[in-house]
Amino acid sequence: MTRAEPGDRIIVPAGQVGGHDRDGEVLDARGPGGTPPFLVRWSDDGHVSLFFPGPDTVVHDGSTRVPPPAPGGRWG
Repeated sequence: MTRAEPGDRIIVPAGQVGGHDRDGEVLDARGPGGTPPFLVRWSDDGHVSLFFPGPDTVVHDGSTRVPPPAPGGRWG
């Protein structure tokens, strides 16, 4: 099961060819022990929403720097 804590980065791969990955900062993990749903502030539009991750979602520890996506590409 996906776990996250405040400050971690969520990356959601594009769901279609040519689409853009989406990322955001985890503000809170609402489930027990850091499990979903996550309260996330999305970097593309600044909105905050509850997010239930799918199997392709990646969580990066907030203490590590996540590089920006390549234009139209996947995260490295």
